[in-house]
Amino acid sequence: MDIGSLYSDYLTSTATKASNLERTLQGTNREKSDDELLEACKQFEAYFYEQVFKNMQKAMVPSDESDPNHTLVDYYKENLIAEYSKDIVDQSGGGSNTLAQQLYEQMKRNYSQ
Repeated sequence: MDIGSLYSDYLTSTATKASNLERTLQGTNREKSDDELLEACKQFEAYFYEQVFKNMQKAMVPSDESDPNHTLVDYYKENLIAEYSKDIVDQSGGGSNTLAQQLYEQMKRNYSQ
């Protein structure tokens, strides 16, 4: 498999993940269970952290596009950032001060009326 196509597939899956998350959040209504809503909020929080880390990396480390392994390195960096983001959400314990919990409570108030 070509590195370029692997990276392209990863970018496509990332865009699809963001699109699915947006549809999940928009489609949340009274029929959705609390667990599904909380899980969507956790996914949003992980996606939020992922975007923050990616932008921090862009601001700090200039990209060396002359390196022949540039695409492969970027692919692994993005995967690592995504996993770190998920781990942050998982390790937060779902306390009342997490972004996911606050988003969940706000959405529950707005959609349970």
